Amino acid sequence: METAWQLELRPAAARATILALGGRWRMAAGLPAPESILDRLTPGTRRLGFDASRLADWDSGLPTLIAGLQKLCTARGIELDTGGLPAGVQRLLALAQAVPEQAVPGRSGGSAGICMRVGAAVIEFARGLPAMLAFLGEVTLAFGRLLAGRARFRLRDLWLEIEEVGPRALPIVSVISFLVGLILAYLGADQLKLVGAQIFIADLVAIGMVREVGALMTGIIIAGRTGAAFAAQLGTMQVNEELDAFRTLGIRAVDFLVLPRMLALMLMVPLLTLYSGFIGMLAGLLVAVTIFDIGVFEYYTETLRALTLTHFLVGLSKGSVYGAMIAFAGCLRGMQCGRSAAAVGHAATSAVVTAILLITIAASVMTIVYYQLGI
Repeated sequence: METAWQLELRPAAARATILALGGRWRMAAGLPAPESILDRLTPGTRRLGFDASRLADWDSGLPTLIAGLQKLCTARGIELDTGGLPAGVQRLLALAQAVPEQAVPGRSGGSAGICMRVGAAVIEFARGLPAMLAFLGEVTLAFGRLLAGRARFRLRDLWLEIEEVGPRALPIVSVISFLVGLILAYLGADQLKLVGAQIFIADLVAIGMVREVGALMTGIIIAGRTGAAFAAQLGTMQVNEELDAFRTLGIRAVDFLVLPRMLALMLMVPLLTLYSGFIGMLAGLLVAVTIFDIGVFEYYTETLRALTLTHFLVGLSKGSVYGAMIAFAGCLRGMQCGRSAAAVGHAATSAVVTAILLITIAASVMTIVYYQLGI
């Protein structure tokens, strides 16, 4: 019966040491740690070799030990020569070094600085910009085919998407819009009561909700609710190779899958914006009547005086743009999804982030443009 592992350090040439391995080097035998081996070296050693002539048996524990020695020797500036090891061990080490270590999400070695993270984000955006523009071109061509009557999709899918995007989103839109209307009313009243002008709570809430806040809050809600769903749906289809099947059958996936979703959002988000404004005005009415003793008729009259058709058109235009951007971001990330469960989750998250970013940029640009035009 062979003895357990044996290790002997033999001096070689100047500042060189040979590790003589003997016996059975198996994991069950309790192999030594790489650090303990290097600690036994003579100070000043710069080269380390192996002699495996008396090695009887080994398993994966020996290549793992040698790999650990390689890392430590590299850190300490010691040259490691694996030529004296068995051929099988050398092949395993070469195979392990041929494939770079994969980065695992959430297991980074340390936190990157703010400049590094900003730079990485800018680089990632620059790399993704051509694909985004290419997808925008495909969507534009799809709308051209739709106007020409050559786009292929099922009308039933469009109605299903409209139902999912519109009526089923009413509860969450109602709750958020009501609470935002309450907040606007209280904030405005806190300042207006200083000059005894609480009646203008109606102006603040009506114009704010109809023109700006209603569309913005609706866009953010739909981005989190529907944009992520679009990305997850298309991403799952990518994982299941359904998109490849569309291409094989000669069906444009942009026409069949993207167009119904974009049309549904572009039609429903403006209507949800109007609904959001109405709910916000009801919340303002509740605050004005119950807290600040303003009559219902007075509040109603002031609201009618403050609102004009221009405010409604501005809100509707912003809702349409936000809906298109949410659908664009959700479908883009879904079509770009990889072929794994983790990729689907990443696509859904990225769709929400992209949609909110596009909404914020569009809101800023449209507000500035409308202001400059006097609208």
